[in-house]
Amino acid sequence: MNSFPLNQQYLRQIFENIQDGIIIMSHNRKILLMNPSARNLTGWLPNDYVPYCTFCQQRKLERGENQCYLIAREEIPYFLSEMPTYHGKKINVEMSTALIYDDKKSGEKEYLLVLRDQSMKQKEEEARLSKMIIHKLIEAKENEHKRLAQELHDGVGQSLYTISVALEAMEAFLQNPKLQNYIDEVRQELTRVMNDVKDYSYELRPQSLDGLGLIAAIRDLISKIEKNNSAIKTSFVSNFDYRLSPIIEINLYRVAQEAVHNIIKYAMARTIFIELKEYQHKIEMTIRDDGIGFNIASVLKTGLGLKHMEERMNQLGGSCSIHSQCGKGTIVNASVPKGEIFL
Repeated sequence: MNSFPLNQQYLRQIFENIQDGIIIMSHNRKILLMNPSARNLTGWLPNDYVPYCTFCQQRKLERGENQCYLIAREEIPYFLSEMPTYHGKKINVEMSTALIYDDKKSGEKEYLLVLRDQSMKQKEEEARLSKMIIHKLIEAKENEHKRLAQELHDGVGQSLYTISVALEAMEAFLQNPKLQNYIDEVRQELTRVMNDVKDYSYELRPQSLDGLGLIAAIRDLISKIEKNNSAIKTSFVSNFDYRLSPIIEINLYRVAQEAVHNIIKYAMARTIFIELKEYQHKIEMTIRDDGIGFNIASVLKTGLGLKHMEERMNQLGGSCSIHSQCGKGTIVNASVPKGEIFL
């Protein structure tokens, strides 16, 4: 067997399986041949006539000019426009044409028309822009949290501390017992306010996260749980101790913070276990409790906190999964690609 039939068979396979729509049409736009991709994309059939795209339907023509822009401007290899399909729907396509047969005597011409669906590309671009916007919003939110936490700690916190010191100095000159009792009450209230400011600052952005890193911040979170919830036993393990990139640290910390908040508020758990593990290409964090659990399908519809956890991991190219059963506790698993490591 000579090579010619083999070459024909090879070209036929390419024609039948290529993802781009390929159409051979006559000079009057009658479809002579088309591949399956073109048929699936447009719904047209052989012997149908290729309709003009939206641009060509509306453009002004010069005298004697072909209405098809690509045929009239042979130097334009690619063109973006909307093409009507068989059921009236318009699809965004990238088109190109090439003259492949020209009979000078009869004037018959045949053109190769290549169609490439742009809808998937547009969806990918929309998804990319959406992801970028969410990333910028999260970044702006974290920067604002950092600024406010710093302001509460260095501004309001220091001012309240100064007032506390001033009250102590005033007490040395007090002789009236009633006034002394009043000053004691003021100092107690001031102490409560200072603790509240400290807590607000911590919730916004723990200083240990920026200063010492994710592991130190999680240990602080554990200590805070133990201090305020003596009935809950907590544990934390990690198989590494170096710093990660700031964007990874803050987002993993927020997932841990949200998960712990949900456990304390809803789970009625007795134990909380947090594990942070390094693998070859990823960092994985698991938060497990022995609480009452919940129905995931119903909670995910309304739980903004759970959605935000997933969004944060998705922004880093990672994932966040939640597994729970009523009466069997909950497991939150978050993982991100390692990215850049800061020692």
